[in-house]
Amino acid sequence: MNKQIKTILLIAAALSVLSAVSVSLLYSGVIHINNPEFSGYKVKGVDVSSFQGDIDWKVLSSQDIDFAYIKATEGSSTVDRCFKENWNNASETSLRIGAYHFFSFESSGKTQAELFCNTVEPVDNMLPPVIDVEFYGRFHSASDINVSAVKNELRAMIDQLTEHYGIKPVIYVSRESYDGIIGDDFSDCDLWYRSVYSGIPGNIDWTFWQYSNRHRLQGYDGTEKYIDMNVFRGSADELRKYGECSG
Repeated sequence: MNKQIKTILLIAAALSVLSAVSVSLLYSGVIHINNPEFSGYKVKGVDVSSFQGDIDWKVLSSQDIDFAYIKATEGSSTVDRCFKENWNNASETSLRIGAYHFFSFESSGKTQAELFCNTVEPVDNMLPPVIDVEFYGRFHSASDINVSAVKNELRAMIDQLTEHYGIKPVIYVSRESYDGIIGDDFSDCDLWYRSVYSGIPGNIDWTFWQYSNRHRLQGYDGTEKYIDMNVFRGSADELRKYGECSG
């Protein structure tokens, strides 16, 4: 084997190792593809659920975050087992907090709204409610659902939450659910956009951006060792005024 071939093989091996290390660091949350601060977005927050287990909100809130969204409900009958404790304890911190609902394609918007309203008692200065609309389970794309019917049920939930809390809810979307369901039909609601491997597309007018699902912070001990990180599209002062939803 001549020297040139040896050099090529060594370079190839080194690149392979480097690639494997990079993937490992990315997957473990040590490095992130997205860094919103490079674009000037510095107002950060988390979203949590029972997967984070018991949360010490004093510890969590002390780690350079300004807001937190807490999972409350899912579909028409499921309440997150940690919601009440999280809601009560988080409300005692300096964070602005809000609650979110995971939207089901299999039940009515009315009954989903009723569950959320019966579960989430407003607190002072709470953030607008969020409806998480994304594909799940056997629903992989818009071709797996009746899009028109889903839009009608989503609109029913939006209207009911707006009436109950006095503010329009925010809609959480992925690229797939935005393209397949939301689009321009719900432009009266602000968007929370999930993009953990790339930036926000230029055609999306977003308010919140979930830029990482593999972040690590202190203060929780659930089965999920990572925590979702988000930014608000505005200043800290604008976040304090955002929504103006109070109990």
